[in-house]
Amino acid sequence: FTHFYIAFCILLVYTFIKFKIHAVPESIAIIIFGAIIGGILQGMKDFDLGNWQKEEVFDPTFFFVVLLPPIIFESGYSLHKGNFFFNIGSILTFAIIGTAISAIVVGGGIYLLGMAQIIYPLTLTESFAFGSLISAVDPVATLAIFHALNVNPTLNMLVFGESVLNDAVSIVMTNSILEFSKAQALGGSTLAAFKAIGHFFVMFFASSSIGIAFALASALISIIHLSKANLSHILTINSPSLELGMLLIFSYLPYSLSEGLQLSGIMAILFCGIVMAHYTHFNLSPVTQMTVQQIFRTVAFIAETCVFAYLGMALFSFNHTFKPAFIIWSIILCLLGRACNIFPLSLVVNRFREVKISRKMQFVMWFSGLRGAIAFALSIHIEFDHEKRSIIITSTLIIVLFTILVLGGSTLPLLKYLGVQSNSKVTLNKTEEMGNAIDTDEIEHTFRSGTSLKGFARIDSKYLSPFFRRHVTHQEVHAAQAELKRVTNQWYRDIRTSDSDEERTDLL
Repeated sequence: FTHFYIAFCILLVYTFIKFKIHAVPESIAIIIFGAIIGGILQGMKDFDLGNWQKEEVFDPTFFFVVLLPPIIFESGYSLHKGNFFFNIGSILTFAIIGTAISAIVVGGGIYLLGMAQIIYPLTLTESFAFGSLISAVDPVATLAIFHALNVNPTLNMLVFGESVLNDAVSIVMTNSILEFSKAQALGGSTLAAFKAIGHFFVMFFASSSIGIAFALASALISIIHLSKANLSHILTINSPSLELGMLLIFSYLPYSLSEGLQLSGIMAILFCGIVMAHYTHFNLSPVTQMTVQQIFRTVAFIAETCVFAYLGMALFSFNHTFKPAFIIWSIILCLLGRACNIFPLSLVVNRFREVKISRKMQFVMWFSGLRGAIAFALSIHIEFDHEKRSIIITSTLIIVLFTILVLGGSTLPLLKYLGVQSNSKVTLNKTEEMGNAIDTDEIEHTFRSGTSLKGFARIDSKYLSPFFRRHVTHQEVHAAQAELKRVTNQWYRDIRTSDSDEERTDLL
């Protein structure tokens, strides 16, 4: 059943791309289709359907172990590295401080409204756990429209970069609050609070360090240092299959190690993907560069399809407990928390930015705070009593569907109304960028001096990139062009040979 469903979703996405249907993002269409399938299965529950009912249920363990890692890694690996590192300060500010602000506003609001008997009451810990998990931003639908409309690259990267880091931060924050809840049950709330804060920072920095370490190790393994004096390098791996195998193993190792050490595997694999894309990617052969990007994109696409399908089917796979007041106030607090995040922090980061975040861009960033599958999976993962857990799961699902369908569906007219489109094409697909770069001035840019760069970009250009990246000469660029041309010619010869065989068969 799952295989047939994924196959149909692939055909659905192909239809959207073929006929350039941008008014409704593919993610929304898959969610709606999932809801239809879930309703049909629910109506057929009295029939013998084998294990179909089990496949319909959203399994949080399967989500965090199998589906989420490739999605997070590919998100980090496909980042437009130049724009990302140029905006790294702003992205980290929105992703870390902004997520904390949103969690505090939502959690504090839920607790106070519960104390006032306006909504269903939750304890302080439960309120902030809900505030943390519902702060996980996942604007996949919005970004799909961004790409279709060629939105301003700065806005594109701020929203995309924040959402990628925000997911990991939200997961770590929620786990830290749950650890605080367990420690609080043993007594000593003040000590437990400090332990929870310490647990968050340990998980954040330790997990990201593990991911960075494995990524840098993969970059070093792909090269040999001949002379430490001039830091010249040669390739150690010339086989695309070996390069690909090394990259696949190193991409999942930090996740496994971090989870084994009870750290955040998501945080580790995210930073591993970002750093691998920045260093290891350029030590690979051109064929492997294109192949690995397509493999990561394909696996992530299948995982995302399963996630959106489960979201749609989840409408009928749980015994929901609806609390309308709780849901409505949660949506209001989510929008308020997002506003307290974006607008004040934009004023702060604009003091240090050369390219300012305009009012229109701030409004779009606020509007792009969609909730997604990570928030829903975290709601299933928490271990509260049955009634509270059911209320949180139902409310989270409604909020996720509301933000994706209503806010995500309204993004297209909003962007056109505000006029934040860019005249130049902006893409986050590294394969397309590498293919287009061959006949443009992008390669020449690689050889220019980074003396005009500032901050981390200057340090990276002067010290880190020369050490962890293989120095690419013009001769190697021409050799790469020849290799790509050879592969293309081989494909063309195979096609012509196949056509000739068919013609001979017809003559016989």
